[in-house]
Amino acid sequence: MMSRHILFAAVLCLLPFWPAQALTIEQVTSPGGIRAWLVQDHANPIITLELSFKGGASVDPVGKAGLAEMVGGLLDEGAGDLDSQAFHGKLEDLAIGFGFSAGADNFQGHLKTVTANRDTAFDLLRLALTQPRFDADAVERVRGQILSILAEELQNPNVMARRAFARAMYPDHPYGLPVDGTPDSIKAISADDLKEWVKARLGRDKMTISVVGDITPEELGGLLDRTFGALPETSASIDVAFVPPRTNGGVEIVHRPIPQSIVMFGEPGLKRDDPDWYGAYVMNYILGGGGLSSRLMTEVRVKRGLAYGVYSYLSPRDHSALLGGSVATRNDRVKDSLQVIRDEWRRMAENGVSAEELADAKTYLNGSFPLQLESTGAIAALLQSIQLDRLGIDYLDRRNVLIDKVTQADIKRVAARLLDGGKLSFVVLGDPQGL
Repeated sequence: MMSRHILFAAVLCLLPFWPAQALTIEQVTSPGGIRAWLVQDHANPIITLELSFKGGASVDPVGKAGLAEMVGGLLDEGAGDLDSQAFHGKLEDLAIGFGFSAGADNFQGHLKTVTANRDTAFDLLRLALTQPRFDADAVERVRGQILSILAEELQNPNVMARRAFARAMYPDHPYGLPVDGTPDSIKAISADDLKEWVKARLGRDKMTISVVGDITPEELGGLLDRTFGALPETSASIDVAFVPPRTNGGVEIVHRPIPQSIVMFGEPGLKRDDPDWYGAYVMNYILGGGGLSSRLMTEVRVKRGLAYGVYSYLSPRDHSALLGGSVATRNDRVKDSLQVIRDEWRRMAENGVSAEELADAKTYLNGSFPLQLESTGAIAALLQSIQLDRLGIDYLDRRNVLIDKVTQADIKRVAARLLDGGKLSFVVLGDPQGL
């Protein structure tokens, strides 16, 4: 079964490599019932695949944070009859890009190959997913690499600030733990844990696939069955509670003897399927997501010189939603920076945005979007996001219209709903003065 939607026809001529004709997304269902989204491009002999399984680091067992990420680091370290050296040798000899990683909500994989090596590339993907070896030497080597990275990260103020912020927002939830784990949790992971995670979590029921490049629907259908058909039909349930970030308007200080404080701030946000999402999306661009043109940059950097940069963002997750942001500034300027941010939060909530701000935001958000689709990898990643967020295969037909429909009244309503300067919570890592 296949369905086609013509998408974004008017702007695709902007893409440096893409044919001038319209971009077409096809839903391909294999003879065995495995589904994928496909965008064909036969201009270049390249195929890119993006793969996701629901779950990710949020389902890591208690005391073993980083398990999903460690699995990701080991799936290409030998599979089937190929040990690590032989597996990597094939990837390098055939110039196959290949890898896995964990996010908070998803376990991701990617594959990029030239068409001539397509069958071998997909076979290596099949082996990695269905017959990973987890040889003892590979496990200990990857464990050592992760521990080395963690040791470096724990000396990095930016990483330390992000981790402190996550703990503050989600003190009793998996989102409060680092995706790549801690030294103690990584040391606690055994080869049996790795094998059990793969067995329990890599099921076809939670799998999403996007493919872009030099392949037909018929060719892809056969490859889907050969590559993924041996995976379990169902996987373990995802028992993760939905929680809002814990915000109370306070300021938590993590004292470190550094000349510049790093500040993270946030309060509850919106889920991706919330009817107010597009109003919030445009509002956030104007507030702090629009770089130098945003209000926060204007007030914090341009007018007062308090910091080099400041931004805000929307972070919808499977089990929570956050409206957050960050600023880094000298220790003697932290207090003033926080006050300006709170003031801008309140100003947006009380007054909304001007007609000029709204028009400029729409022009940028719609005009810049096609420029992001500069490669097969970028398009495949976009298809994955659309699928994971359940936006529909016709989303690109509707996206600009949804943004254009946002009014000043919508933003004022959404801002009043979301922005509360009194509840906005801050985590400061550094040696701030006057707090």
